[in-house]
Amino acid sequence: MQTRFLPTCLAILCIFFQGSAARAADPAAPGQDIFSIRVYQLKSALQEERLDKFLKEAYLPALHRQGITKVGVFKQVGNDTAAVRRTYVLMSFRSLDQWTLLPSRLEKDLQYQSEGKDYLDAVHSDPPYLRMETILLQAFPGMTHLEVPAGLKAPAAGRIYELRSYEGPTEKYFANKVQMFNKGDEISLFKRLGFNAVFYGSVLAGAHMPNLMYMTSFDNMEAREAHWKAFSADPYWKQLVADPQYQHNVSHVDIIFLHPAEYSDL
Repeated sequence: MQTRFLPTCLAILCIFFQGSAARAADPAAPGQDIFSIRVYQLKSALQEERLDKFLKEAYLPALHRQGITKVGVFKQVGNDTAAVRRTYVLMSFRSLDQWTLLPSRLEKDLQYQSEGKDYLDAVHSDPPYLRMETILLQAFPGMTHLEVPAGLKAPAAGRIYELRSYEGPTEKYFANKVQMFNKGDEISLFKRLGFNAVFYGSVLAGAHMPNLMYMTSFDNMEAREAHWKAFSADPYWKQLVADPQYQHNVSHVDIIFLHPAEYSDL
């Protein structure tokens, strides 16, 4: 029992201390949501089709029954030609308790168990994916909930969702970058320029910590390029990025371009 208990305690402590680093810069706002990004790695079109069937017909309906109504499902741009295909599932929770209790609640959902049988009961020699990663985040104080983009006009299939990850050299620099978004009001700049942000969050558990992630959305790639050009030229951004207190707080940036699946809520 002791050997099983210790890793669990360490995992909880890691989440606690990582969250504390962000809160040191920005005290928690009431009702900050918890976000989960599940990343499926897939080896073939057949696995992708099988996963899509599960997500569309079983998983998302089951989440909706649990009151999790805004679930984003995204495919990486260029997925069709990639050696490893990826599907991203974005979920929002009211609390850590709601996230941790979800698996047990789904086990009791007989409709989910029936409609997801092909995926849930897959045999070891024919799995529905290669690997699965979960990234856990807490919403920023400056935007406490996930938002459905309201300013997009293009058909969903052509839209671009941009997922960014900013890694910090240390926990202190990471907390400083979180502060730049909140107290520095970088979030308001994105809003003023019409970036249609879906979420901003501090990563509590993931593979690239310490880091934050956020997602913005555009009608197409041309609109994305125009928005970032306006951002770079904005006087407030030039002032903010030159501020001595916000220097050297990002050591690595990952940018992932995504399209929404046809059954995505976002």
